Amino acid sequence: MDDEGHDFGLAQLTGGNRKQQQQHRRPSNVVPIREQAGRMPPQAQDVEQAVLGALLLEREAIPKAIEILPGDAFYDGRHEKIYAAIQALFERANPVDLVTLTEELKRRGDYDSIGGYYLTELTTRVASAANVEYHARIIAEKSLLRKLITTMTGVVGEAYDPTTDAFDLLDRAEREIFQISESQLRKGAVSMMSVVKDTLQHLESIHGQTQGVTGVPSGFTNLDAMTGGWQNSDMVVIAARPSMGKTALSLAVTRNAALHPENPTGVAYFSLEMSAQQLAQRLLTSEARVDAQAARTGRLHDDDWPKLARAAGRLSAAKIYIDDTPGLGILELRAKCRRLKAEHDIGLVIVDYLQLMHGTAQTKGSNREQEIAQISRSLKGLAKELNVPVLALSQLSRAVESRPDKRPQLSDLRESGSIEQDADVVMFIYRAERYGITVDDQGNSTEGLGELIIGKQRNGPIGTAKVAFVNQFARFENLTSYVQSDPYGGGDPYGGGGGGYGADPYGDAPYGGGDGSGLPPNDGPPPLPPPATDAPF
Repeated sequence: MDDEGHDFGLAQLTGGNRKQQQQHRRPSNVVPIREQAGRMPPQAQDVEQAVLGALLLEREAIPKAIEILPGDAFYDGRHEKIYAAIQALFERANPVDLVTLTEELKRRGDYDSIGGYYLTELTTRVASAANVEYHARIIAEKSLLRKLITTMTGVVGEAYDPTTDAFDLLDRAEREIFQISESQLRKGAVSMMSVVKDTLQHLESIHGQTQGVTGVPSGFTNLDAMTGGWQNSDMVVIAARPSMGKTALSLAVTRNAALHPENPTGVAYFSLEMSAQQLAQRLLTSEARVDAQAARTGRLHDDDWPKLARAAGRLSAAKIYIDDTPGLGILELRAKCRRLKAEHDIGLVIVDYLQLMHGTAQTKGSNREQEIAQISRSLKGLAKELNVPVLALSQLSRAVESRPDKRPQLSDLRESGSIEQDADVVMFIYRAERYGITVDDQGNSTEGLGELIIGKQRNGPIGTAKVAFVNQFARFENLTSYVQSDPYGGGDPYGGGGGGYGADPYGDAPYGGGDGSGLPPNDGPPPLPPPATDAPF
């Protein structure tokens, strides 16, 4: 080890060419990070030597290392050249040993800067290639840390420059960190034996589900019958024209998941359009079945306050996390979701809505379609990374307005065809009464009727689930007249209503009382409602 803390090979310690020693005093690819307080950049040169030695010993180890290690992962410049030569030999299907490696390095003009003795020394560093993957990941992690140090050091230096534009610097930092994030270790292929075993275990775990819901339940009976609930790792796009009820539906989904009586799910709700207080107010008035317009205009009746107090009690206990950061970027969204997953084990992510997000600085100068495509791909990647369903609300183009039949189609998705490609499920909201259509083709009234049209489902059927929309409370509910068998017991997705949406489906008691009265089953007199001041705000 020299005075700068670098390890040298045996040839340098026992003499060797003086000029060659000087060439090795600082490896050529060392990331230019200044030593601070005597600290060396993250590196593991002995592990690098062990990996290269393993690649020379066993050819089967080479593809394992290539899958994990990019060419610039090595701290020592000699190791980078050796690794590149091994890769070249492997790609040409040539044997990889000391003889062929020596010839390849000579052909590249790198042999003299490394030395034959050093190559021989590498093979003595390891007895077998059994741990090559573990060692390769150590090297990759050290490389990532060096890249982060380099990026952050540059950002700090520019931040001290009085001529630096803060927002431009933030964009550059975001772009570079995103690039580092994208270069992280990726999951490799797995054997069919492993996949089949995991699949059988999954099938066994969901066997016997009486309602057929294997994912996060939406709370809408006939929708869950088609989808099986929101499935882990799925990206679901819920699209509609303005004022069709995208936010109302997403809040109903949020409430139904978080307050499920058997399996409550933590929900992360990212609102780029409305504030957290506005969303909370809509949740409260919907849960309490209080006139939403009266609440907005300060004209609530005295008997509304006990309902709001009870609704507040239920919602306060729910694992719902609202983030109303304006102009949220995809990189920031992913970081927030990772933290919420780690801290609160969220099982559902909702984004309201996709077109209000912006991409990374990488898309600066690109057209809007390319930016939306990047956001869409990133949301799908997030769903797979966290293994949770991600629901993204989306606007539709005006093309739907020009057709006689106003029901949306996949071609109406706004700004990018990649949304349709990336999504596992695409669902449209359609309410005929919004277009002044008062009766359907069979002559039935369309008042309060909504259609959830599944236009794409990668792993299930397409079709339409009919629901009720109660405009007074701005809420979606089950429409029992369209369901042959409603296991939820009426308008309440969790068994509270007395049928239809005229009765109180949530019943003011948690998950409903079951008789449509709004009170829990009780042999004695019902409890008095708490005063409004008891609401846990």
